[in-house]
Amino acid sequence: MSYETILYEVAGGIATITLNRPAKLNAFNDQMIGETTDAFKAAGRDGVVRCIVLTGAGRGFSSGQDLSDFHGRAEAVSIGEHLRHGYHRLIRQMTTLEKPIIGAINGIAAGAGCGVALAADIRIAADNASFMLAFSRVGLIPDSGANWFLPRLIGYARAYEMALTAERVPAAQALEWGMVNRVVPAAQLPEITAAWARQLADGPTLAFGLTKRAMNRSWEMTLDEALAYEAHLQEVTGRSADSREGVMAFLEKREPRFSGK
Repeated sequence: MSYETILYEVAGGIATITLNRPAKLNAFNDQMIGETTDAFKAAGRDGVVRCIVLTGAGRGFSSGQDLSDFHGRAEAVSIGEHLRHGYHRLIRQMTTLEKPIIGAINGIAAGAGCGVALAADIRIAADNASFMLAFSRVGLIPDSGANWFLPRLIGYARAYEMALTAERVPAAQALEWGMVNRVVPAAQLPEITAAWARQLADGPTLAFGLTKRAMNRSWEMTLDEALAYEAHLQEVTGRSADSREGVMAFLEKREPRFSGK
């Protein structure tokens, strides 16, 4: 599969999507938004793929929207339509894809790049990474899902502070606030991310996907509704090949060999 603004590779059940406009700190233009969305769609449909890694080329994850690209056609652009037909499709693709997504945050994740990073299921940040809602500096509100993800991760007060001040939040602070799962030395980020991805790809990925579905839907459910839905999904996983293999491996005192089915 060939793209111009991203790299896409599948190996050992792991799909790696690399935002690849390093000269622009991987700022998103329309083409990169579309290609990243398409890559996630391809990874979701590929039965071989059991885990996805999203990262950036060069020294940053993504600096957000490419404003130079946007400014050149500002009079003809509706920002709302740009969001609805661009970033919203990407964010929905990521959140509804029932395979674990690891965001390997290798540098600045700003603006829309921060929103895309927050849409990953697991975030592993390099120790020189940082997060920033830069929107107020150009008189805009946060978008690309940041208003939904960030208060749920770090609370309203901290999220609103980030939006108002547009200050960088370094990786160590992001970890303390619960924005990321791990902070690792920058030089070890690829190796540590690969180990996480390998562990997830070898795991019961059907259960991982349905867990993601259950947790995402629970935001809009009462407790009774969530319990009922949980029981429904547990019935599905309980009849799966992975569940049977997990039980047999436990009884036989060996490591399970999950197939994701």
